[in-house]
Amino acid sequence: MNIEEFREYCLSKNHVAESFPFDEETLVFKVAGKMFALAGLEHHPSTVSLKCDPEKAIELREEHDEISPGYHMNKMHWNTVTIEGGLSNKLIRELTDDSYNLVIKGMSKKQQKEFGFES
Repeated sequence: MNIEEFREYCLSKNHVAESFPFDEETLVFKVAGKMFALAGLEHHPSTVSLKCDPEKAIELREEHDEISPGYHMNKMHWNTVTIEGGLSNKLIRELTDDSYNLVIKGMSKKQQKEFGFES
């Protein structure tokens, strides 16, 4: 998956916006104002940082060379993923979905209802 495909996938999700709040090389994706993905545009091959359940994060790092502790992030809750490499697009989409859903689950019930994420 290239960075543009990753960007398009993120933006296809509900209530997602992109911005450059830190610098002009770090593209940030937020769901309802909360960060779920960062893409370092200066990295080649392209990498993204995604939120992850701590136990699953460790498993993923052990299973895949392309997944490492989050670069400049809380390494317990974030992984940095090389998206241009050996990982399947399906796995990258699953990891992105997990990150997006973790952020939504962390919102208050009121916020979830406001944005239509209530089940």
